[in-house]
Amino acid sequence: MAELAYTFLKLLPRNTLSRAVGAACRMPAPRPVVRAVIRTFARKYGVDVAEAERALDEYPTFTEFFTRRLKPGARPIAPGELVPVSPVDGTVGEVGDIVEGRLLQAKGKHYSLAELFGGPLAEEDATAFAGGTFVTIYLAPHNYHRIHAPLGGAITGYLNVPGTLWPVNAIGVRNVERLFCVNERLTTFLRTPRGSCAVVAVGAMNVGRIRAIYDDVVTNARRTRAVQRKTYEKPIPVEKGAELAIFEMGSTVVVVFAPGVKIGAKVVPARPIKLGERLE
Repeated sequence: MAELAYTFLKLLPRNTLSRAVGAACRMPAPRPVVRAVIRTFARKYGVDVAEAERALDEYPTFTEFFTRRLKPGARPIAPGELVPVSPVDGTVGEVGDIVEGRLLQAKGKHYSLAELFGGPLAEEDATAFAGGTFVTIYLAPHNYHRIHAPLGGAITGYLNVPGTLWPVNAIGVRNVERLFCVNERLTTFLRTPRGSCAVVAVGAMNVGRIRAIYDDVVTNARRTRAVQRKTYEKPIPVEKGAELAIFEMGSTVVVVFAPGVKIGAKVVPARPIKLGERLE
């Protein structure tokens, strides 16, 4: 059944469909219609609406609900300048060491960090993480969809690489080679007290748009696209737990740390995790 679904997905114009879905979700509609759609979605996927910053009836579009902020204090950030935390709500996919520049996607499947960041033009970026660690976190539809800084410090730049938009659920992870390296992605590079850190937001089908908070960059916003890279002459200060970007549907984040950060024994595949929980 999974292979049949994979074969069907290969035939679809996934990027075009994702842009269409995104446009529909952002489109204003009569308030009763928007309310009905939001309530149906929240009920179907088990969204914890009590955590939302606003009441369901106050969101004018589905996208504004999906990218909702949470009530103040809903996600306490583990204290300590040197303590890395989860940047998102989700479920741990894989976790481990970066060995010979490679990360684990799923059993029997690996990909290179340089390719994840952006291919040959990111070889130098990847060297800063040789011997480091990584955590992959999958965001389901019911999760909170804002991405935050796992450590404080400064944003030194970003790299946005266009790509296709495979699903990042079990079907995609098990069937698509180098899945996270072929999908659209936005990597935010940080300088922290624990060394270099990178937060890679991986787009997926129906998640054509990833919006950065710290700069004017939106992924999959047009048909003709090119790699976008920016290095800040004056890095942007950022506090641990501050917002970095927003997914406009569920997807995946890969967090990469320089050597010295050891992921804790409690952070294991299939474990639910929330923004602000310590990773070490």
